[in-house]
Amino acid sequence: MNDFTFAIQDRGLQYVGATRIEGPLVVVERIRDVGYDEMVEILDTNGQPRLGRVLDISETQAVVQVLEGTTGLSNQTLRARFLGESFRLPVSRQMLGRVFDGLGRPADGGPPALSADCRDVNGMPINPYARRYPREFIQTGLSAIDGMNALVRGQKLPIFSGNGLPHDRVSAQIVRQARLLEEQTEFSIVFAAMGVKHDVAGFFIRNFRESGALARTVMFFSLADAPSVERLLTPRVALTLAEHLAFDCGQHVLVLLTDMTNYCESLREVGTARGEIPGRKGYPGYLYSDLASLYERAGRIEGSPGSITQMAILTMPADDISHPVPDLTGYITEGQIVLDRDLFQRGVYPPIAGLPSLSRLMKDGVGQGYTRNDHPTLASQLFAGYAYVKRVRGLADVIGEEELSALDKQYLKFGEIFETRFLNQGEYENRSIATTLDLGWEVLSLLPRAELHRVSDELLQEHYRDQAQIAVSGAGPSTED
Repeated sequence: MNDFTFAIQDRGLQYVGATRIEGPLVVVERIRDVGYDEMVEILDTNGQPRLGRVLDISETQAVVQVLEGTTGLSNQTLRARFLGESFRLPVSRQMLGRVFDGLGRPADGGPPALSADCRDVNGMPINPYARRYPREFIQTGLSAIDGMNALVRGQKLPIFSGNGLPHDRVSAQIVRQARLLEEQTEFSIVFAAMGVKHDVAGFFIRNFRESGALARTVMFFSLADAPSVERLLTPRVALTLAEHLAFDCGQHVLVLLTDMTNYCESLREVGTARGEIPGRKGYPGYLYSDLASLYERAGRIEGSPGSITQMAILTMPADDISHPVPDLTGYITEGQIVLDRDLFQRGVYPPIAGLPSLSRLMKDGVGQGYTRNDHPTLASQLFAGYAYVKRVRGLADVIGEEELSALDKQYLKFGEIFETRFLNQGEYENRSIATTLDLGWEVLSLLPRAELHRVSDELLQEHYRDQAQIAVSGAGPSTED
């Protein structure tokens, strides 16, 4: 064991040496008055500081997680000073339009965020009694989301994707286009990316800057070449600023977190270094509660006009929706948007799967007073029709399409047009909710009126158009930029 010494400096008690350095962890012995999650300043052999935090503690030692990696640290010369508080972020409305690293330090060449208000990045639990029920529609401009899986203010709605699928393009399009309907309240975006490559980070920054979306967005990037343990703080840093903007400044905030699978991989790496007993697929047993501590920071609070709506993007290894990360995420959140590889390979963008996708709170944010009175039943009928299409396609694979009935062939035609006209749209095509609903009725009118059992006669009278009417009217609905 190393000989430990400590010296009193003006800035506090400093410990010299460590018993063990393993991965991102440093073990410091003979500690005094050290608390869990306390921040630590680590000095390397050149006297350069690195940040760490206390991950585990006992009567005699502290396990410190070094956020900037342990490369170059020495057991004998390492110096550690415990700072007496957890990691804090200065928060300010002026951070909008800026780009920061995963710990909230400027990455755009600008000055550090100046604010006397520094918040603990772990946040404060929201009293369940103080929560307001999520309501009101948020328009993303994507028909597959707005029409059938609507996002509601205060909701947690993740996007389940896979390697090679265009989740980056979809999330960038949501940031550019998301807005509130007919309201003057401020709407901001907090975007946090974990483990992304430099070219992906450059894509997001250029995209938001050129579209003008950066003015209402603040971005946090923990890049792929940054120490992986930094990713454990990045979503907490982003959510801390979001809470300030929502509950102190009264803004409505949309938080996008990508990629949560990279976050969970870092959590597994730290758990392995600590020697924890692994759970499913090597992830720590507390993965559920750790994810919940992030997802549950979304919502609305009584007495505050603001709200936090959260969309977490995660990639499913081997497209396995039963993998621990999407599986546990689905238990915590209120639905999911699923990107489908088959749709993507057939050229449909965004390749949002019609049936696995679900927004459990959609019913509370659409309809009369929110979008349009026909919205709920139209979405239900589109789901029912597309579900029948899936069954017919399965039957056609067995007996051949030529053996299908005339009605089944109509459903196949409906399914094709539904995918290529309703789900499919341009990457820079921003559809209003009225355009989306009108397009939904046009696609639905490919089916016989007698098949539309979920729509009232009054709505059919108002919106349904038979094929003769469609042929006379010519082109479909227009889109808006």
